[in-house]
Amino acid sequence: MLVSSTGGLLFVFNRNNLFLIFVLIIIGSLFFLGNKIKKTAFYSSLLAFLVIIALFAINYIFAINPQSLTKYSFFGITILTSTLTLFYFNNQDYKRRLLEGLYFVLKVVLFHSLFNFVAYFFVENQLFLISSAYHESLTFNYLFYYSPKEGNIINLLGLEMQRNAGIFWEAGILQAYLNILFFLEVSIFKKNKGLLALIVLGILSTYSTTGLFLLMIQIIYFLQKELKNNMALVLMIIIGIPLYFLFSVNMNEKIYGDREASFQKRLFDLTQPVFITLENPLTGVGLDLDRFQEVREEFYINSDLNSTLEQVGIEQKIETTSKGSTNSVTYMLAGMGFPTALLFIFMFIKQQIVTKHRFIWFIITFVSVMSEPLLLRPFFFMFIVSGFVHIFSKIVKYKNQLV
Repeated sequence: MLVSSTGGLLFVFNRNNLFLIFVLIIIGSLFFLGNKIKKTAFYSSLLAFLVIIALFAINYIFAINPQSLTKYSFFGITILTSTLTLFYFNNQDYKRRLLEGLYFVLKVVLFHSLFNFVAYFFVENQLFLISSAYHESLTFNYLFYYSPKEGNIINLLGLEMQRNAGIFWEAGILQAYLNILFFLEVSIFKKNKGLLALIVLGILSTYSTTGLFLLMIQIIYFLQKELKNNMALVLMIIIGIPLYFLFSVNMNEKIYGDREASFQKRLFDLTQPVFITLENPLTGVGLDLDRFQEVREEFYINSDLNSTLEQVGIEQKIETTSKGSTNSVTYMLAGMGFPTALLFIFMFIKQQIVTKHRFIWFIITFVSVMSEPLLLRPFFFMFIVSGFVHIFSKIVKYKNQLV
């Protein structure tokens, strides 16, 4: 439920009911803990919840435009589910139990995605369309899912294939979870070479520029960590050259080729919200997506940004848009202003769920939320909550020592 609520089609098409079920499942699970509830975990989680809710309430009140209470209620649900999930695992051996559960779920996601990718070649003429207010998808008997959007059919070396999104609404979301699974397999669990090969195939099937980049970064990082001799360099070359070739072709298509629109959208979502934040640095324009879209539709970047971008061979062709942002970090900056957004990013860095190879973990997760609207969804927001809980648990423990 935690993974699916952060980009899964199940929640896209049944959001309200499933969030209610999710909350009830977590609360029900807490009753089974009985006397296992730890006071430090309880008070630090409660303080984290109250502080985060207060920050969102301040943003709701002081944003430059009137905000929808309904929209903010969903942020409240995200905060609640993230905090309760972390609280549940905090009352156990939470790091290991949480990561073991995540490891199992992501392996299921991987195997389904591989079947999903291969099945397309056999079921492409038997698909039917399902839709909601915000999304539509092609499906084969609700087992396999494919995007009907233009640009999701890839011609690679003469072979036409559908970009693989698995159970998620966008291929970029699947790559994020598969890169997380790669990280878990290499750094924490079995280092099964067969499973690692399947994960690589899964990431390749997404044909995601971000996914290929993060995979290359991980391979280079872990090879130089594990192998301290010339073999590491040889393996980097053997594995890296074909990945770099695919990454280069992908980037070239996005910057100059048929898939330029995707790159231009992400470039614009990186730059424009930053300029919006500069004009509204303290409280931002609010997180109500409808109001945010209205602001950015009428907002033009005053700076001659293209002169800077042209120095690296890039041109920004979009001047304005009425759509939401694919970059959840810059969206949070524009929506909440610098003080709150930077505090959340700091807590995201200070998270205590994954502490091994913290630097590479941060790169995987941060780059992923920079390319997809995921940061303010339960799975990734839980890492922000973890940072707050860690700080407050220190305060609670210190207070108990004084008493």
